[in-house]
Formats: sequence, C-alpha cells, structure tokens
Amino acid sequence: MVETLSYLAKFRDWRCLGIGAVAGLAAAFAVLSAMVTAWASLPMVVAGVALGAGMLLGMAIAFSYCVLHVVRKIHEQNVRRDLALNNMIQGLCMFDGHNRLVVWNREYETMYKLGPHIRRGWSFTELLAARHAAGMLPFDPAEYEANMTATLSRGEVYNGEIEMEDGRVILVVNRPTSEGGWVATHEDITVRKRAERELESTRAFLDMIVENVPSPIIVKDASTLTYLLVNRATEIYFGTDRANIIGKSTIDILPPGLAETIRAEDTRAIESGEVSYQGEHGVVTPGNGTRIVSATRLPVKARDGNAKYLITVINDITESKRSEQRIEHLAHHDSLTDLPNRAAFNECIDATIAIAAASQESFGVLSLDLDRFKAVNDVFGHPVGDALLCEVARRLEQVCQGAFLARIGGDEFAVITPTGPQPQAAETLAERLSAAFESDITIESHQMRVGFTVGVAIYPQDGGDATALVANADAALFRAKSEARGSIRFFEVAMDQQLREKRMLQQDLRRAVEQNELTLHYMPQADMSGKITGFEALARWHHPRHGLVPPDVFIPLAEESGIIGALGEWVLRTACREAASWPRKMHIAVNLSPVQFQHGDLPSLVHQVLLDAGLSPARLELEITEGVLIGDFTRAVALLRRLKNMGVRIAMDDFGTGYSSLSYLQSFPFDKIKIDRAFVANLNHSQQSATIIRAVIALSHGLDVPVVAEGVETEEQRSFLAAEGCDAIQGYFVGRPMPIEDYAKTVGRKESHMTLVARG
Repeated sequence: MVETLSYLAKFRDWRCLGIGAVAGLAAAFAVLSAMVTAWASLPMVVAGVALGAGMLLGMAIAFSYCVLHVVRKIHEQNVRRDLALNNMIQGLCMFDGHNRLVVWNREYETMYKLGPHIRRGWSFTELLAARHAAGMLPFDPAEYEANMTATLSRGEVYNGEIEMEDGRVILVVNRPTSEGGWVATHEDITVRKRAERELESTRAFLDMIVENVPSPIIVKDASTLTYLLVNRATEIYFGTDRANIIGKSTIDILPPGLAETIRAEDTRAIESGEVSYQGEHGVVTPGNGTRIVSATRLPVKARDGNAKYLITVINDITESKRSEQRIEHLAHHDSLTDLPNRAAFNECIDATIAIAAASQESFGVLSLDLDRFKAVNDVFGHPVGDALLCEVARRLEQVCQGAFLARIGGDEFAVITPTGPQPQAAETLAERLSAAFESDITIESHQMRVGFTVGVAIYPQDGGDATALVANADAALFRAKSEARGSIRFFEVAMDQQLREKRMLQQDLRRAVEQNELTLHYMPQADMSGKITGFEALARWHHPRHGLVPPDVFIPLAEESGIIGALGEWVLRTACREAASWPRKMHIAVNLSPVQFQHGDLPSLVHQVLLDAGLSPARLELEITEGVLIGDFTRAVALLRRLKNMGVRIAMDDFGTGYSSLSYLQSFPFDKIKIDRAFVANLNHSQQSATIIRAVIALSHGLDVPVVAEGVETEEQRSFLAAEGCDAIQGYFVGRPMPIEDYAKTVGRKESHMTLVARG
C-alpha cells in the first residue's frame, strides 16, 4: 500500500481526478445494468440511472480528493525524511533481516567515497567490498563482518572506532532492530579525538610537571581535609608511599599535636578564602624524620563560591638550614681537627676580656707550637701529618676541659684559660698540656714523639686588649722556641721589645724592596786552577740605622712576611740584566727560596726575565736547597723540569746538610752539586768532614755531575779538593762578595776611575 501511495504521489492532481471519474462511471454503469434488469419500467429506470449517476459522481469526487490528500502527505513526509537523513552529521545505513541495504544517506556515501555506485538491495558483503575497493576499509572485510554479525545475532550493540588511512577516526555503532536487521551510524570523530588527545596530552603534561616539581604539593578536600593528590616530592618529604597518604587525613599520618596545628591552619585558610603563608616550623614526618618547612596554602573555589579544594605547597628548607649550620660551623671551626679556628678564637678572647674586665679577674692566653711536626710531614708525608694533628687535637681537648682551645693554623694552637688566679692556673694548664705528650703517638704503625713549646701572656698585666695579649703570648713563644724547644715561657717586657724590633725590621725590609734600596754583591766561582768562570749573586741590605743586615737575618724575615717573592724577583732580574751586559759570557748563579716554589708560576717568571734581560738560559744557574723539595715534592720536581727544559742549569746547594739528599739526586738530574762550607771549614779539624767530602765527590762523579766546594779560604783546602777531583771552588780564596764594579776586568769591562782610586 505504501508503495502504491508512493507511486500515486508521483502524479499531478488532474490525473487523480480523471482516475476518480473513470472509477465513478464504471460503478454507475454497473448499478444501471442491475436496475434495468430488475426494473422494467422506463421512468423508474431513468430515475434510477440519474440517482446512480449522481452517487457515482459524488463517490468519484470524494475518492479523488482523499487520494490527493494522502499523496500530498506522503510526499511531504518523504521530503522531510530525505532532508533529515541527508543533513545528518553522521553517516547512516539500514539493513533488513536479510542483510540487504534498504536505506542510506548522502553523508555515508561521502564518508566512504562510494558516490553513485551504491545500490539499494546490496548485501552487507557487497557494501564492504565496495568500501574496500575505495580504500575506505583498513582491515579484513570478512573478519569484520563475522565479528559484527555474531554480536548482532546476540541482540547486542556492536561499536568501535575505525582509524582510516587518511587519518580520520570514525565511530561506528550498529544497533539491531526488531525485524532482524540493523541500523548503523558512522560518525567522524577526528576533531573530537584530536581534542581528547590534546586534552590528555595537556593533562599528562600537567601531571608530569606537578609530579616532578621539586617542592611537595598537596591537594586536600576542603570539606573533609583528606588527601586527594600528592606528588613525588611529597612522598620523599613524608618518607612514605602515596598509597599511605591518599584518602587519609593529617591525624592519620602525623603526631596528634602537630596534626591538630596543621588542621587549624588548613581551616583558617579555607575560611579566609585567601592565600595564606605559614613560616618556618618543624614537622615530624612518618618516615623522613623532622623537617624544617614553610607552607603556602591556596583555597580553590567551586562555581558556587565555596572552597572545594585546598592546595598546599611545602618549602622544605631542612637541607638549607643544615647547610647554613655547616657553613656557620666551618666558619668558626678548623676543617681538619674540628677545633675552633682563629675567627672563633678572636670572638672568644674579646668576650673573655669583657667578662674579666667587669669582674676584675684575670686569665691567661697560651700560644702553643707543635715541635718536630715538620719532620713528621717530611718523613712520613702529609696524610700522616694530618692524622697526627687530629690525635694532637684530641689529647689537647682532654686536657683543656673548661678552657677554650683553638687551632690557629698549621701546627699552631691557642688556649684561653678560664678567669681565676693567675699566673698559677695558666702555668698548671701549660704543664698538663706538655705532659699529655710525654708518651709516643702511633699513626699508621709509625711511632713518633712530639712536644709543645708554650708561650703565655696574662690579662691584664701583659695586655689590656686582644691584640696585645696575643702578640705578647707569641713573643713568649718565640723566645721559648729560640732558647729551648719544649719549654714554657711567660711574657716579659724584654720579649715585647725584641718582637717589636723584629716587626719594625720586617716593615723596613718591605720598604727597602719596594724602593729598590737593596744591592747585589757578586761572589766569584773558579775552576781548580783559580780561573774565575762565573759569579753567584748575593743580596745585601744596608739599613739606615742598623747598618749592614746579614742575609741570614733578613732572608728569614722576608720568607716569614711574604716579601720573599718580590725580593727574589728583584734579585733575579737585577742579576740577569747585569750578566747580560758582560762582554765575557760568564755564568751567573741566583739562589731560590723554597717559598718561591710554593706561590706563582716560577718557570714563567724566569722565562720572562731572561727575555727582558736578553740573557741566554744556558748562562743562568739557579741554586736550590733540599728545602725546595720537602713538602710538595711532585710539584717542585715538575717546576724544576720546566726550568731545565728551558736550558737553565739547576744546582743543589748546601749538599750533605740534609737527611735525604741522595734520594733527591736520584729523582732529578742536577747540573751541579755544591758542598756546604761547613765541611770545607772543618777539613783541618775533622776527619769525618774529609771523608764526607771524598764521598760526595765520588758520588757526584759517579752520577756525572760537577762538584763545587763552598767556603774555600786557603791553599791547603784548595789542594785537598783538587787532589780529590773537585771541579770548582768558591770562597775567599777566589774572591769576596763585592759589587760588580770590583770585578769589571774579570767580566771584560774597563775598570772605572773610581774603582782604580778605591784600589789605590
């Protein structure tokens, strides 16, 4: 019937009227024939015919109208249906109970690029084949059909997402119908999936950021204050897994008192609705001990304006606090022994002076110097020396109970006694300190014995302030070391005067170096025949008040005060510049202090000096003592090799006076060995000196190293040395240290008039 009406709907209204009229006439003739047969009377026939014709006509008209109305309704419905189907954003297709295609829309055609090829009545298999041929089915058609029909046969909905080769994602939903067929919708969800993926990516990114933020982040439910979210830093902060935190409240994981305090802070932040800050406070965590933290709380409101979440960001400053404490400790303690250092000592002595001044009491300051420590370092090395200092510190602490003990530097210590009767208390403590080192100390199976030399100053008679007290204790120590190591000396006024003179002399020496007030004298060196082959440059200082200050006085002063660097550079530059001006190419020898090897780049300095003076490196001879090699032996040898590679000659001075010179000869190829003057001076008085000289000469010749004997003053000494095979000599027998003008002829210059007058 629906198909008939659909057919009729294709015709115009006048065709419907014609059909209705024909049907009415047919009906009228049928009625008329029946009446003629039944009634013979003509009038009755005519009347009946007229009546029948009218009835038939009315019926025809009524029928035509009805048909026309129905056709119009069906046409309108079809138009609306087509309009609805073809304007769907999803593709749609419908199959009957025989798996035949009965309905589809334009979106389905476009979605799978089927175009006009699709036909009503296609089987599902044919439709899938058409899609596969169009490249619109990215999987096996038979497997897909089997899975789908199996699901639909159970009355279940079959759905899934299809990722097309062109990147689109199609959501397919197949719903079974009561007639045995099914309806399928195909929706392009590419944009939605992309948005979901971007949202998921954004969520994952935010989760990753929150998870990896180094500060603990906590999210609580604002109504119950239970933990909803924590990051990895929170797990580390609490020292427990988040599974033990999520869903619980503060009271479940923290001590009651602390939990109540945190809950009160949370409630206050939620009620205020504003960001709140809680300053430094301690938190006893479940598995990470006590932490020092500060916290920032931020309520997050819902749309109704009420707080929904509470975000807490923890700033764990425990490590920074510990670092501050460590830095503070290091600032006031020695890193090796952990004793208070000079800074702490200065603070303590100032405080002690203030207390003693207020109470009119006295106290003592002890300056201690460890005896024989340098020998321990030299013989056993610095690691053993460091271990020794730690053991010394331990013994001192045991004795200095109640007194303030500090390591001032190196092997120097200082003690501040408590206030009380002096000098008895200071003397008693000093004696106990010395007694603590009467027994041997064993370090790494090495047995050694050390002692302390002590200088003592008493407040207030030996000084009313820290500077005076410390200086006078040092003066007492200096006197004790110079007189008898291991002794105890109290400060005396004469010591202060001696110390003051020493410091004034150091200041004068610094000024003399800065103002170029020193001079050089030149000590000749000669071969065994007496022919001068070169000179040793020796610094001389004529003090305005003290006259000529001996080198063995001002050189140690220069080394102690740090002036030796400038002094050594001046000697080197002056000597090289002078030697470069000699017509005869004789060598020049310059002494180097061990201190010069400890600071700066000595080889670079020598190289620059040679360039500036224009002196050949082969003419420069640098003399060192074994003190250069004691200490950082590896570095010293490396510097010497750099110097030797430049072409400079290296001589070992004062050979035989140390205890390890033989090992040094093995470690470095010296160009010359100088026998100390003490052995030469004792030739006539000591058989041992003669034996030592013979041994040194034999050893040197065995190493193919020339030997120079210092301090030769007599022909007898020269003859002995010549007989033993010595290579060169130096001393008053050859010539005294004099200004170079006195040796002008020797170096190839013409003697000046003043020199000739002086000789005459």
